[in-house]
Amino acid sequence: MEEIIKLNKDKSDKNFEKLLSEDLSNRKFKEGEIATGVVSKIGKKFVFVDLGLKSEGAIPIEEFVLSKEIDNIKVGSKLDILLERIEHPKTGDVVVSREKARKAHAWKKMERAYENKEQVKGVIISKCKGGFVVDVESCLCFLPGSQIDIRPLKNIDHLMQVPQKFECVKLDKKRGNIVLSRKEIIMKERNRDRDKIIEKIKVGDVVEGIVKNLTDWGAFIDIQGVDALLHITDCSWDRINRPSELFSIGQNVKAIVTKIEEGTKKISLGIKQMTEDPYLKAINNYEIGKNYSATVSKITDYGCFAKLELGLEGLIHQSELSWTKKNIHPGKVLATSQKIQVQIIEKDIEKRRLSLSYKNTLVNPWDQFMKDYKQNDDAEGTIKNINDYAVFVSIKDSELDGMIHYKDLDWSEKESELEKYKKNQLIKFKILEINQKKERIRLGIKQLSKDPFEFFSDKKISDVITVVVDGSSKNGIYVNTVNKNFTFFIKKNQLAKDVENQRPTRFARGDKVDVMITELSKEKRSVTLSIKSLEEQESKEAVKKYGSTDSGAKLADILGPILKKKKPKAKK
Repeated sequence: MEEIIKLNKDKSDKNFEKLLSEDLSNRKFKEGEIATGVVSKIGKKFVFVDLGLKSEGAIPIEEFVLSKEIDNIKVGSKLDILLERIEHPKTGDVVVSREKARKAHAWKKMERAYENKEQVKGVIISKCKGGFVVDVESCLCFLPGSQIDIRPLKNIDHLMQVPQKFECVKLDKKRGNIVLSRKEIIMKERNRDRDKIIEKIKVGDVVEGIVKNLTDWGAFIDIQGVDALLHITDCSWDRINRPSELFSIGQNVKAIVTKIEEGTKKISLGIKQMTEDPYLKAINNYEIGKNYSATVSKITDYGCFAKLELGLEGLIHQSELSWTKKNIHPGKVLATSQKIQVQIIEKDIEKRRLSLSYKNTLVNPWDQFMKDYKQNDDAEGTIKNINDYAVFVSIKDSELDGMIHYKDLDWSEKESELEKYKKNQLIKFKILEINQKKERIRLGIKQLSKDPFEFFSDKKISDVITVVVDGSSKNGIYVNTVNKNFTFFIKKNQLAKDVENQRPTRFARGDKVDVMITELSKEKRSVTLSIKSLEEQESKEAVKKYGSTDSGAKLADILGPILKKKKPKAKK
């Protein structure tokens, strides 16, 4: 009997499980989805929710305390919860979560907001690396530091724990990341307000604003919350270096609207346009070619600006600063605020351009030099520079420089002569050429002395001259003219007619030797000397005078006395 009862009980349990499974399957509960339950009991630690399953779900009461829902729920209240597990493998209980349900709701809401670019409300709860954490209905999002405001904020304590509007700019479902921006909300609100204000403004209107920011190239003016640009060129008719010379931050200014861009709606302002251009009146008071007083107002790399009067300013180009200093920086010639005389050399009313000259008001050093010096005058100066081919000299009592080519240093015309001179050395010279058109002065030192080549002015080929031995080498000897202004080299094969006598060692320093001129070019200033040619000529003359070699007499016997007389003394 007991066995029959036990068998019936097992059958009934199986039937119950079967019916329960069918019931649950009909209700279509799925783990990980949100379901609606009814609060069945509120305890000290848990809130129990009935989902119609075989057991109730228990939710920690802290989830309701943190979300401040504990005061609004009671037995019988309906709640959306997340069904995590229909049956726990160990306890068999239903596992549910109210917090996760709220987060799931918030995530879906954020997805809709991202797709539709809708605003969401949240609270900045804490700082993190690179930005801040924002709580949007229990959904934690990231707010980059660059997206807090349209301009950098040093302190955002006034924004913490205060409800703010944000826009979802990035959403990564796989990683569960949401990026917000408060800056986008501010920009859109500002643009809406800006458009309303700009609709009321048109070109030519005079507006009032406050100087908001200053840069080197302009000032930003706040007009009822709209930023407008006052460019440096529109600040004043006078030239200024930077807007801070005229304005300060927070200053109230009046300006005229000069331009509104169609696409960007950027507003450009002008203050100088509110008054008449003084240039148009003042320019008629000045004539080209005349000198006037002016004050240097600005110095640049290409020249200086000088003010003639209020609103009238001209440019002194670098080329008009000095007669002699061509590539010097303008700041080394003139200084800001310096009072000078200038000459009007060009005026263009249409382009509002005035060209001035400073050097034209000064004495032209070339004119003065032409009065003080003439060609072939002697002068002196200081060596300014030396290069590979010339010496450059600053001429005394003049702003001009002259050049001495190495060929004009000495009559030898050797480059090595450059080594004899040093920078800042005081020297004397002769002025060889003055070319004002090309701005060139050629000087010479060798011209201070007589040209030694004049010694050969009355000489010709085959003439005999006396020279002095200066030295010797294995290839020949060095000789000078008697006045030692010229040095010549006589090759070894030209030292004697006989080969055995062509020894450089035969000659000693200081010996006087008669030589024949075999080559002479006055244009090239070149001379070739030979002892051999002289001996050969003397032999011919002796033979002609004393007899012929056909008479049977020996040539040595005939010419002996003559050659002995003419033979130079050799150092033993």
